[in-house]
Amino acid sequence: MILDLRGICKEYHQGKMVVPVLKNVSFQMEEGEYVAIMGPSGSGKSTLMNIIGCLDQATSGQVILDGKDISHCTENEMSDIRLRKIGFVFQSFHLLPRQSALMNVEMPLQYAHVPKKERRERALRALERVGLADRVNFQPNQLSGGQMQRVAIARAMVNNPKLLLADEPTGALDSKSGAQVMELFQRLNEEGVSVLMITHDAEIAEHAGRTVLIRDGELQEKGVN
Repeated sequence: MILDLRGICKEYHQGKMVVPVLKNVSFQMEEGEYVAIMGPSGSGKSTLMNIIGCLDQATSGQVILDGKDISHCTENEMSDIRLRKIGFVFQSFHLLPRQSALMNVEMPLQYAHVPKKERRERALRALERVGLADRVNFQPNQLSGGQMQRVAIARAMVNNPKLLLADEPTGALDSKSGAQVMELFQRLNEEGVSVLMITHDAEIAEHAGRTVLIRDGELQEKGVN
């Protein structure tokens, strides 16, 4: 099992008021699965993703990622897990504007202190994997939205993460580019990558093997598509 959430609760404090965002969320995901978590704006899905992605911690409950309980990690431990175990793909790409596609993809490997020659080789392979072998020296402003998202996916995959987290990955794309990006996620999953996607779009969620609904901070299985 790649991911096991047990009774996750998340509360925020606004003055003296306690605002519950996630309410006793339990969820399991097998290695190699492709799961969509779907819900409207304000349903708690981004908060859940931040907890799974080690960007935030739950108020209570357990998060077990790749067999390790990560619920009470320090900031440094969370940073290390993000670097080595999780690949992130966001709606807004988060590419460095003055760096080439290749340098953007190399970035996580720099943080992981991978030697320069190996860094370059792995980044080139990742760009080839997403169909951008002919765009390695292009800067983001020379690429289309769909190409920028593919660079972001290559960057997310370059460290061979255990889990690929995608937050509204087609939100900033036109429908044709969005379809190409979804095809790419499908292919990566067929190659064995575990994909967890957050979306509000039922059409996008249909690409996943399993859809889980979140509403008012509570999860319910929709069943297999």
